[in-house]
Amino acid sequence: MLNGGVHFTERGIVNNIRAMRLQTMLMGITNENVNGFDKIGYQRKIPVVSSFAEFIGEDALSTTTDDSVGRLGFTNNPLDFALAEKGYFKILTKEGIQLTRDGRFKLNKNGELLSLEGGKVLDNMGNPIILPLVPESLDQVSVDLNGVVKVLNNKTRKLETAATLGIVTQDGVAVLAPNVRQRYSEFSNVNLQTEFMDAMMYPKTFEANRQLFQIQNSNLQRVISSLGSN
Repeated sequence: MLNGGVHFTERGIVNNIRAMRLQTMLMGITNENVNGFDKIGYQRKIPVVSSFAEFIGEDALSTTTDDSVGRLGFTNNPLDFALAEKGYFKILTKEGIQLTRDGRFKLNKNGELLSLEGGKVLDNMGNPIILPLVPESLDQVSVDLNGVVKVLNNKTRKLETAATLGIVTQDGVAVLAPNVRQRYSEFSNVNLQTEFMDAMMYPKTFEANRQLFQIQNSNLQRVISSLGSN
């Protein structure tokens, strides 16, 4: 009987430690979302807790991405593009092709359309976008709702098509109607009210498990003391 009691208490302590660790990680995800509130293109992380979390602890936690459209803000920068629909721009970096909602771009002296970090913006065929001519002013660059990039030729006074922005889903499927907004940037899709409500819930659960841990630890100490005295 005595050994069984010790074994039960010990298992409960382990479960409480796992639960506290899990709640700490959940709070970390919430903090990450709050910190990303004002970041261009940031998408909210959604925590997913699987069954039997009390037995597997932090391994029960995974995350998924909220791909809903965030808040659009007017910037008046001709090379700021925002997607009013779900989808991602394709950027070629040294690490390979990356997907992003951050449509703040720039031009180099060769007319290449680049991300702020210097990655090459890709078209719908997977090729880097290079304007047919380097504009005298960025105001001469235009993008329509379908992502077709054009530049004004001062000599002919006509718009020349450069390429169509490569906009795809998370699975790499082309988005046919991306609803590109020029001179806009997309802020995060984080709802601070939701995050603050979560931030209030997780510490309460953590504290409940902490108190249970202290109670069971105290009981275990008394059992060990009793065994020693006998």
